[in-house]
Amino acid sequence: MVDTHEIRRLSVSERLLLVEEIWDSIASDQAQVPVTPEVQAELARRVAEHRANPADVVEWSTVKADLERRPR
Repeated sequence: MVDTHEIRRLSVSERLLLVEEIWDSIASDQAQVPVTPEVQAELARRVAEHRANPADVVEWSTVKADLERRPR
């Protein structure tokens, strides 16, 4: 197991890189990540909703612009 004290000694940028590496390692093994029945049901619901209303979408550029305008 990883020593959390060692992790805390890393800079924020180093810890972010570590998180990215961990996430990439999980993503490469995604077939092993269990998907709960609840998540499967939610995904099926979202796909059905999209198929029923394919024009009811917001483009990423619009979402991003809205987020950038919000105060932090």
